[in-house]
Amino acid sequence: MAKTEGSTVGSTAALWAEIGRLTDEGELRRLSGAFARFVASLGNAAPPLVLAATVLSELEGHGHSCLQLSDLADAQAAAVLLGWSEEQWKALAATAAPLPRGTKAWAAQLGACEQVWHVDEFDYDQPLVLDGERLYLRRYWRDELLVAQSVRERAKALRPVDSEAVRAWLDTLFASQRAAEKPDWQKLACAIALRGAVGIITGGPGTGKTYTVARLLALLFATAPEAGSQRIALAAPTGKAAARLKQSIDKALNELAERVGAKLPLRELTARMGAARTLHSLLGARPDSRAFAHHRGNPLDVDVLIVDEASMVHLEMMACLLDALPPTATLILLGDKDQLASVEAGAVLGDLCHNAQAGAYSAATLAYVREASGEELPDAFLGSGGALAQQTVMLRHSRRFGGPIGQLALAVNAGDGPRAEEVLRAGEGGVRWIDHAQPQNLLQLAQSGYGPYLELLLAGPQGGHEEWVRQVLLRFESFRILCAVRDGEWGVAGLNDAIAQRLESARLLRRGGEWYVGRPVMVTRNDYGTKVFNGDIGLTLADPERPGSLRVYFLEGDTVRSVLATRLRNVETAFAMTVHKSQGSEFRHTVLALPRERSAILTRELVYTGITRASEVFTLVTPAGEVLLDAIGRRTHRTSGLRDMIG
Repeated sequence: MAKTEGSTVGSTAALWAEIGRLTDEGELRRLSGAFARFVASLGNAAPPLVLAATVLSELEGHGHSCLQLSDLADAQAAAVLLGWSEEQWKALAATAAPLPRGTKAWAAQLGACEQVWHVDEFDYDQPLVLDGERLYLRRYWRDELLVAQSVRERAKALRPVDSEAVRAWLDTLFASQRAAEKPDWQKLACAIALRGAVGIITGGPGTGKTYTVARLLALLFATAPEAGSQRIALAAPTGKAAARLKQSIDKALNELAERVGAKLPLRELTARMGAARTLHSLLGARPDSRAFAHHRGNPLDVDVLIVDEASMVHLEMMACLLDALPPTATLILLGDKDQLASVEAGAVLGDLCHNAQAGAYSAATLAYVREASGEELPDAFLGSGGALAQQTVMLRHSRRFGGPIGQLALAVNAGDGPRAEEVLRAGEGGVRWIDHAQPQNLLQLAQSGYGPYLELLLAGPQGGHEEWVRQVLLRFESFRILCAVRDGEWGVAGLNDAIAQRLESARLLRRGGEWYVGRPVMVTRNDYGTKVFNGDIGLTLADPERPGSLRVYFLEGDTVRSVLATRLRNVETAFAMTVHKSQGSEFRHTVLALPRERSAILTRELVYTGITRASEVFTLVTPAGEVLLDAIGRRTHRTSGLRDMIG
């Protein structure tokens, strides 16, 4: 497509002024205006292009990977995407008038701008990409294309399976499974994942994702020509999630080893897998660089890669992972599609298994499942889903969340506000709601919840130091306050300081500066020198070998490791943490604090994720109950072209 100069109608002066005003008021990131100026500097830039570039950059900050031109043409849709009022959007749009009328007119005008590359063209170096009726930042278009192509090819690459042998092994591996629920989705998931180069297993808490994948690993070992030659890697987005994955799988495989006996040297094979790693570590992250050591030219040395907590994997990371994965390797993604997506752009797992509830399995898939697992799927799951749908299984029976916490999670996930309120008001089975609350309520909960670890800390070691540290860490990890926002009296920043003051007043802490004994910290940036990663949480304790020195101790599975406090530069206090940062964690008692004001940040997915961090007790603290109901009624929407690209 030959480029022509963009329209010169209108003046950008008023538009730049409005962008500046919105930036000063905090409605736009400074980056968004700066990016629009960069785009404008590359050639003639009419107001519609400047407006589109500004909105596209702003949406990237909201987690969207692209901009649907239909949203630009609809004032209400644009306002919703940006979290503005319709009047705010119209005021900005008026400074860029006249704007194209309708989606096709927008595509025609943007497609004619020299800063925009159209996918029909052969070569490009422009910062913006127009793909049909979607406008992208160039790198996100590349990432979506890479993910779509890789997943699509892997989904189609089905392998021959000895159904009779697979069924015999599955009957052994699931011999103790309770037969009350039919079909057995866990058994079915193993059969489906075995036959392809990609498998997706999704489900809520307690549905047995790691239980299932442990049996899948045993099945892979059992059916491989040479079980010992299988190179299997375990990974997760955070260090804590990786440690939990390894711990859960090792426990499940050890139990299975008793059952399979001499038929399969499962303990020996399990020992060869090595530790689970963060995705950054697996790919070989380089300090101060977005590039990884492993990529298409230097692929990972694996036959099977299992990634847990896949809902946290953002678009760029998934693209890098798939680029580094050998075409012959099998990728297994585990995660809850209904949880919050990554803070960064993309909602990859949600896009990949958005229709998992329906199944949409072909007749051929149903026949294979019947032969390989003995499970009969009802006709309701028969459909015309694409190749990826045939390799996706949703686990539906929660063995952990059968009580009120599970009922509350289900109600929130279904958008049923009245039912959620009913469960909360009943206050049974570990569920509690403190409505019309004040920050003081949170401080009381904090003193009660954190008291046990601080009392053990003050008592000091009664035996071995490492075991004492482990017990202190376990007690701390049993309780957590989660916030929806960072700022304000209901936000992480203010609450952490207020909680520390409360605990000090109760003589449970003694603060003498930034670092003090008992301070919990969260790592906010990967540090390859100390081998701590973004999201890791540790406790500050005295160094037994260096009087006067402090070390931060981290629990990794059953083991404890520590780093000198003075070596940790990118940390923040973590009595309270955001719901986003809590993903991959589980606490016996979880407190979720919602702020006073309604906000686009408060969504159904955020509330659901907060609830499902609790294993036994869940307390909701709200200054106003209507904030909860408003959040339950608002779904997270992230604009993406990934579903369409996969087909």
